[in-house]
Amino acid sequence: MSTSTPTVFLIMVNGQVESGQFPEFNDLYCKYCFVYGQDWVPTSGLEEGISQITSKSQDIHRTLVWNFPIDITFKSTNPYGWPQIVISVYGPDIFGNDVVRGYGAVHVPFVPGRWFMGRRPEYTDPKIVAQGEGREVTRVRSQGFVTLLLNVVTKDMKKLGYDTSTLDLHTSSVIDLSEGILK
Repeated sequence: MSTSTPTVFLIMVNGQVESGQFPEFNDLYCKYCFVYGQDWVPTSGLEEGISQITSKSQDIHRTLVWNFPIDITFKSTNPYGWPQIVISVYGPDIFGNDVVRGYGAVHVPFVPGRWFMGRRPEYTDPKIVAQGEGREVTRVRSQGFVTLLLNVVTKDMKKLGYDTSTLDLHTSSVIDLSEGILK
C-alpha cells in the first residue's frame, strides 16, 4: 500500500451568523460572501447567502437573531489568500427602502479564541471590505456587531508541511460592522 503526498489541502467551514446588535435599527437581514485568493477553490457548499428578516428580541438585550447557516469547503495549494467572510446587514429606511446598515469582514479562523475585527466599507461591491485597494477614500463609524459561530476543520495541511496544532477547534467571532461615509 503506497501513501502519496497530497497536492492540496482542504478547509471545511460550517457554523452560522448567529445574531446582531444594532441599537438604532430593527427588522434587519444579512448577506454573507467569501473572498479568497486565486489558489483557493470552493469544492462544496455556498459562497454567498442571504438571511431572513429578523426583529429585535423583547428581552433587555434587544438582540437580532438570525441563526443563518454557513457551510463551505475550500481546497488550496498554499495558505496565501486565506478565505475571509464578508457580512453586510440591510434594513428599511423611513421610506421602506432597503439600505445598508453595516459591512464587516473577518478571516476564517486559523487560531482558536474569541476576537474582534472590522473593516472599512465600499458601496459598489461588499467584497471590497476584504481588500485594501480603494478603502482610503472612506470613513466609517460603528453601527453594531454581528456574532459568527464557525467550526473549522482542516485536511492534509500537516502532510503538506503546515503547522495545524492550533486548528480544528471551535471558534466564535464577533465582527464590528461599520457604515461607510464617502469623504
